[in-house]
Amino acid sequence: WAQDAVKTDPKHYSVVSENDQVRILKVHYGPHEKSVMHSHPNSVAVMLTDMKAEFTLPDGKKQNMTAKTGDAQYTPAQVHLPENTGEKGMDLILVELKK
Repeated sequence: WAQDAVKTDPKHYSVVSENDQVRILKVHYGPHEKSVMHSHPNSVAVMLTDMKAEFTLPDGKKQNMTAKTGDAQYTPAQVHLPENTGEKGMDLILVELKK
């Protein structure tokens, strides 16, 4: 799996800025919206809203995740299919690391 989120799901992912070090994405999901299977390199996510989501992995396993507005976390490179399981939209900035 090497599907770029911006190419496979432009409804939810857009590029804010990019250089040779990072690519910064704005991510928005409406309530109960889901993506398609895609990949991200090592990244840092900064939550702009509260988040309640379920991530389906390539092997079919599911991971649930919650976060609060302002939370920030590092995530290693991964392939997943996200779904907003909350009743409100979720927004975040994802800083993808190129090196």
